[in-house]
Amino acid sequence: MRLNKYLAHAGVASRRAAEALIVAGKVRVDGAIVRELATTVPVGGVVEVAGKRVEPPTSFTYVVLNKPVAVMTTMRDPQGRRTVADLLPPALPRVVPVGRLDYDTAGLLLLTDDGDLAHRLTHPRFGVEKTYRATVRGRLSPEDVKRVLVGVATPEFRAAGARLRVIATRREGTALDLTIHEGRNRQVRVMFESLGHPVVTLTRLRFGPLTLGALAPGAVRALTQREVQALRTSGE
Repeated sequence: MRLNKYLAHAGVASRRAAEALIVAGKVRVDGAIVRELATTVPVGGVVEVAGKRVEPPTSFTYVVLNKPVAVMTTMRDPQGRRTVADLLPPALPRVVPVGRLDYDTAGLLLLTDDGDLAHRLTHPRFGVEKTYRATVRGRLSPEDVKRVLVGVATPEFRAAGARLRVIATRREGTALDLTIHEGRNRQVRVMFESLGHPVVTLTRLRFGPLTLGALAPGAVRALTQREVQALRTSGE
């Protein structure tokens, strides 16, 4: 197994971050520092990061959290803000978020120690769909809807076409469901800001085959075997 994949499996870091650790000389294999990204770990090999032995788990943990607003999608926060780690059961093995939700965005967040699956689900090549329920200011015009469907050019990026369903239109704003297959930073908010309809509230309802359902804000549940299998085949 390639070393960066081994480290991701062990929950040390993503593959890209693992490569940075390797190049920095912080990883040893069988006692020797390695810096080559093509390094493979032999069967029974001993891998150490910063002097501490690491090993992939023999089984993996998969949980879904309904992240409330005003919670960081990190395991620690230097500013002392509440994080998703504060909401996880104490006995849960070390897991990390797959992707992220903004501080002011709520909803479905997958956490796992399966580095390979996390890499697959966040890689742009697989285009895993995410559905959000948003409330935006103002009423969307037919031209606004068309721009969302074909792709919105913003000052920061050009978003690919998305699926949009208007739930309700009121004088003060519009409620809608939006399905995207990209994972750009604050994508939904930037898209609607560029259309002149700032997002007021945003909740992720679906991530690939997973749905939020009736999971209460701040609550956590384990995935079923069927859901894990569906995740493994999502994007194929």
